[in-house]
Order: sequence, then C-alpha cells, then structure tokens
Amino acid sequence: MELYGYPLKAKFNQPRPPPPKVLPATGTMTTSYKNRIPYHPESFSMPWMPDSYYKAAALNPTLSPLTESFPGLPPTKIVPFISERPNGVFSRHSLDDWHRSNMTNYKESETTRHNAERLRADLTRTIKDVYQQAKRTQGESTKNLGERVNDIEYWKSELCIELDAMIRETNSLTDMQKRLERALADTEGPFQVAHKCLLHREKRMGIDLVNDDVEKQLITEIKTIRSCRERLQQCLDTVNCQLMCNKEARQELEKDLADKQMGHHIDSKCYQLKNTSRGIHYYKGVERVDATVSVPETWARFTDNNIFRSQSARATSAKLRASTESLLMGTADEMWRQFSKVNDAFTSRITETANAKSKIQTHLAKTRQEIFQIETKIQVIQKTIRDKEVQLKVAQTRLDERTRRPNVELCRDAAQIRLVQEVNEINETLRNLHQCLRASEDMLQMLVRSKGVLEHDLVVKNNSLFIDQERCMGMRKSYPSTVQILGYV
Repeated sequence: MELYGYPLKAKFNQPRPPPPKVLPATGTMTTSYKNRIPYHPESFSMPWMPDSYYKAAALNPTLSPLTESFPGLPPTKIVPFISERPNGVFSRHSLDDWHRSNMTNYKESETTRHNAERLRADLTRTIKDVYQQAKRTQGESTKNLGERVNDIEYWKSELCIELDAMIRETNSLTDMQKRLERALADTEGPFQVAHKCLLHREKRMGIDLVNDDVEKQLITEIKTIRSCRERLQQCLDTVNCQLMCNKEARQELEKDLADKQMGHHIDSKCYQLKNTSRGIHYYKGVERVDATVSVPETWARFTDNNIFRSQSARATSAKLRASTESLLMGTADEMWRQFSKVNDAFTSRITETANAKSKIQTHLAKTRQEIFQIETKIQVIQKTIRDKEVQLKVAQTRLDERTRRPNVELCRDAAQIRLVQEVNEINETLRNLHQCLRASEDMLQMLVRSKGVLEHDLVVKNNSLFIDQERCMGMRKSYPSTVQILGYV
C-alpha cells in the first residue's frame, strides 16, 4: 500500500488571513516556519506515513519600531518618541490595546487549536480510509493472484496429462517403427532366396530348361516381395514423419509446461507475499513498464491450441499404428501364401521329375537288357553264319570234286542235284542270316542310341532334382517365419 502523491484535502486547507494591523510586530508564526524541512516524497519511515518533521518555532519575540511594524499608518498617528513623564517613564500602548492584543491572541490560539483538532480528525479518517482502501485493493490483487494460480494449476494438470499420453503414444509409435524396420530387413532374405532359386534353375540342362509353374511362381514371389517392400518403405517414411510431428508437439507441450511451472512459481510467490514478508523493495516506475505479450483469452487459447495439436497428432499416430499393424499382417500373409505356392510348385515339380527319373531308369534297364539279348543273338547269328559257311564249303567242295569225274561219269544224278540244291539252300540261308545280322546290328545301334539318350536324360533329371530339391528347397527351408516377418522378434 503506497500513498505516493496522495492528495490530502481538508476543510482547513485555506489561505491564512493576514494578521490584524493593530497588533504589535512581535514574533509571529511566520518567522517560526522559515527553517522548516521540505517534504520529500521519496523519504519514508513507514509504508504509509511521510518522514518529514518540522522544527519548533523559535519563540524569541522582538520589538520593532512602529513605523516598521505598521508601514501603512499616516505620519500624524505616529506617537512621537518624547518622554512626557518624569524619571524617563514611557508607555508604548494603552491598557485597552493590551487587553485587545491578549483577546486577539486567545481567539487566534483557539481557532488554531480548533483547526488542528479538525485536521487530526480528518487525518484519522483519511488514514483509516487509506488503510481500508489499501487492504481492499491488496485483497483483490491477492484474490486475482490466487485465481491466476488456480488457472495455471488447471492448465498444468491438462498439459501433464496430455504430455504423458503423447509420450506413451510416441513410445508405441517408436516400437512400431522398429517393427517396420525389422520386417523390411527380414524381407531381404526371401527376396534374395527367390532370385538365387531363379539363377540356380538357369543351370538346368536340355529339355528340363522349361518355363514351368515353379519359375512362374518364383517370378510372382519376387514381384510380391518387391511390392511388399515398397509398401513397407512408404509406411516407414510416413511413420518417421509422424514421429517428427509427435516430437514437435511434445516439445511444444514441454516448453509450455516449463513456462507454466515458472509462472506458477512466480505467481505463487507473489500470492504468498505480505506486508511483513522479507525481500520486498521499491521498484520505482515498474508500474509504467508493460512487458505483457498476451491477455487471458490468448493465454488460454495458446495452451488449448498446443493440447489440441497434440491430441490431433496422437489421433493420427494411433490411426497410423493401426494401419501399420494391418499392413504388417497383410504383407506377411501375402508373402507367406506366395511362399507356400512356390513350395507347392517345387514339390510338384520335384515329384514329377522324380517320377520321370524313375521311368527313365526303368526304360534304361530294359534297354540295357535288350541290348544284352541282341548282342547275344548277334553272336548266335554270327556263329550260325560261320557254321553255314563251313557247310557251304563242304557242298561246294563236293561239287567241285565231282566236276572232275571222267566222261560219262559226269552224271546228273540225285547226289548232283541234291548238292546243287544244298548249295542254293545254304546260300539263301546265308543271305537271310546276313540280313538278320544287319538288322540285329542296326537294332543294337538303335538300342545303344536309346540307351545314351536315356542315360543323358537321366543325368538331366538328376541335375534338375539336385537343383530343385537340394539347392532351392534347401535354401527355402531357412525362410523366416511369420512371426519374424511381422517383426515381433
């Protein structure tokens, strides 16, 4: 409570009338205030009372000449300074003048006392009013400070609740980000496996180098994994952007909360200050300094906007987490279904190749058996031809010897006829046997060629089985499980 420059108005604050001219020029009240200490508003001993004192008047009355005390009197009324009494006795005033002077002084003293009493009553009333006004003003300021502290506490609690919710949401979104990164990294293995399977299958030989269902499913798997990787990467970029938005909203909340805490500390300190508190000082001119940057409406709207921004970011983050979870489940299921299709195609192709290999082995065994029998028959035919040639030699030798019979002994008898028939029959048999031998040898060549084809085809099938069963399926057994794809581990 400060009464700096407070106007003290009272009924007695009127110009003092001049003293009567009939009074003698003795020591008056005017001379007693010549050395009074001036009033300084900066000097205070108490918060409400000025520290100004007045020196007591010097009561040393002096006499002055009448001409100096009463300059307005005509010269005819001036009493001549001539001793008219014996023994040098001289009287300046009459007895009536003396009585009038005393009465005048009495009345002036009574008036002065009356005015002083009125002044004291007015001062008492003014001081009481000042105390009441100061108490009322200070009470209103304290009440406003208390309401301000309550408002700050309310917004502090709202900010703390929203900040805790934002921290939990940010942590959940960070976990989802890590799951996305792990899921994206886990798709690299299946992608490389599918590519290697295609490269390994390019090493198939001959007729097995076909565009079968396995190759089609592998190409589809590569496309599926690439599509899933692109969607996961886009979702990861979106999650990263949302994390930045969450962090910005969190920083705004933390900054606002720190400001609220500092303001709450300052306003609580101001609310608890009293007239008897320590550490209170004068700060001249501080009331003229306006450092405010907001009003209660804009102040509350600022915090409300921060909370609304954080709530919007949290809602977007929660929706993004739900869509990311759905995306992880969808991509994992899609990749797993395609992986199963490729494995089924590999299994079918391996079974088909194994059956073909088994049939080739059966045919190869039969072909080898047939080759063995044909070779045996060829040997029999060759032995038969050799035997028939010896028999032909015998028959032709007999005929040649019988050509040497003399004269009439050259008879065309039954023996001659039979020998000729035997030679012809043996020659016909030899021709037939040679035809059978050539046919057998041709068949043997065909069987040998068929055997080579079967053996080559068997090698091809073995190579295809090794590629599909050992290399491709061996790699695909190490494909990550659905839990790993989803990023739970």
